[in-house]
Amino acid sequence: MIFLDSTVLIDYFNDSDTWQVEVLDSILGKELVVIGDYVLAEVLQGFKKEKEYQEAKTVLLSFPCYDIGGKDNAIKSADNYRSLRKKGITVRKTIDVMIATFCIQNDFILLHNDKDFEPFEKHLKLEVFQK
Repeated sequence: MIFLDSTVLIDYFNDSDTWQVEVLDSILGKELVVIGDYVLAEVLQGFKKEKEYQEAKTVLLSFPCYDIGGKDNAIKSADNYRSLRKKGITVRKTIDVMIATFCIQNDFILLHNDKDFEPFEKHLKLEVFQK
């Protein structure tokens, strides 16, 4: 399964020309693509116009959406954050830690456009979609 990070979806809705958006376009309808509740919130909060918000919400709700939060993922996320800190790496956003940990725990391939996920790939075996 391929888990979409908000960075890819934001680029998608902004018609950005990135390889991640090209991949998303090419796998829609062919691969099982999923999102998480935090991703849903991050993407939707960026829309200013009601019509665009409603259209994006309709598109996003067509994907299976997982609950990322919860006690177990919170504890494992804290463990992963601390593990990286011990290596001198600080991840800037807690939501990214939660998403990476969720993907690791569930063997999801993460499609993203965010350098904050690189330490998870390098040190904690996060599987990411490769170009």
